Amino acid sequence: MVTITGATTRDCRFPTSLDKTGSDAMNAAGDYSAAYVILETDTQHKGHGMTFTIGRGNEIVCQAIAVLSDRIKGKKLEDLVADWGKTWRYLVSDSHLRWIGPEKGVIHLALGSLVNAIWDLWAKVLGKPVWRIVAEMSPEEFVRCIDFRYITDAITPEEAIQMLKEQEPTKAQRIKDAEQNRAVPAYTTSAGWLGYGEDKMKGLLQETLGKGYKHFKLKVGTSLEQDKKRLSIARDVIGYDKGNILMVDANQVWSVPEAIDYMKQLAEFKPWFIEEPTSPDDVFGHKAIRDALKPYGIGVATGEMCQNRVIFKQLIVQGAIDVCQIDACRIGGVNEVLAVLLIAKKYGVPIVPHSGGVGLPEYTQHLSTIDYVCVSGKLSVLEYVDHLHEHFFHPSVIKDGYYTTPTEPGYSVEMKPASMDQYEFPGKEGVSWWRSAEAKSILEGERI
Repeated sequence: MVTITGATTRDCRFPTSLDKTGSDAMNAAGDYSAAYVILETDTQHKGHGMTFTIGRGNEIVCQAIAVLSDRIKGKKLEDLVADWGKTWRYLVSDSHLRWIGPEKGVIHLALGSLVNAIWDLWAKVLGKPVWRIVAEMSPEEFVRCIDFRYITDAITPEEAIQMLKEQEPTKAQRIKDAEQNRAVPAYTTSAGWLGYGEDKMKGLLQETLGKGYKHFKLKVGTSLEQDKKRLSIARDVIGYDKGNILMVDANQVWSVPEAIDYMKQLAEFKPWFIEEPTSPDDVFGHKAIRDALKPYGIGVATGEMCQNRVIFKQLIVQGAIDVCQIDACRIGGVNEVLAVLLIAKKYGVPIVPHSGGVGLPEYTQHLSTIDYVCVSGKLSVLEYVDHLHEHFFHPSVIKDGYYTTPTEPGYSVEMKPASMDQYEFPGKEGVSWWRSAEAKSILEGERI
């Protein structure tokens, strides 16, 4: 038996704003950050989880994690995972804490970190990666992981079990595919940040093309003229007739009419989809954009800022999106992600997770593997950003254009203690980078 005895949070921030890594039309200078939690137990095992932010406010998420973690202190791991759906509802049912959501915002980001830490702990105790735990579940066990409150109008537990049973006869072969690192093709965003100059962008596109990538995403939305120039450069590098696919991402910067007009003028570059064209909460707006752009062959994608399974339900069921971009910790961890995978499967919407941030590729490689092996049975691409992986014990790795399937026990986000000490905010004098003279350029900018 494993008892959870406590939880420690760490506010870790990486100064990516210095070189504009992660820069887009909405977020010009983010510092990739992790609101991190470590679950302590009465054994040698610990559970590690995190939620991704881009800097200021990370400390607020850490405080919310600390408050939420009180609900599992003294609990036995075996009891928590015996009925995961019941546990998940228990974690979101403190009425005082729920009030400051409910099931969205800071409190839900904190929940994602905590839930993922429990999965990491469970996986380490079992000696398996998270994806394999789910892959070895029966359909009934898979469905018991999910709280179906608010989504039974889209999918019922009985429907979900039947869908999963239909995948069972061929699941063993897909597990073999995963074991041979052929379950999750990767796409790259590394060349697409708006803060990068044209030469750097071109060089990175050429580099990733040479590594076997077939899908490339660029940020857009600040200047139509500049975007046309950047997309022209991208198409010069990757071509139109080589099976290489281009995607674009506006990070919510437009109104609905602006998105439609802007993307019509980028149609000549033949993007597969426009990601986050408008407010992430605007289901009707996404539907209007999708309908308007369909004649131009441009799809609509969203999800990284989608609050919970309820908004995903509306986007998918109402036909507002062509691509569903689940996030590993924006919604409430593995369990809520499983719910969205099932809804997307029922309505025929492919899963292409959001993975542009510290720790996210480490997480989402498990989720895409679960989708392929257990739910959709179809290959789909997963975003990969080549930054900050060196801070994790088991970083995600791309080989021949595919994610290397995780084999180590856990959920792959255990950060190295030295990295946590070096980038903890505000951290200790003489230890944390944030106490250095170099950090002043960022910290003084915050006061403006």
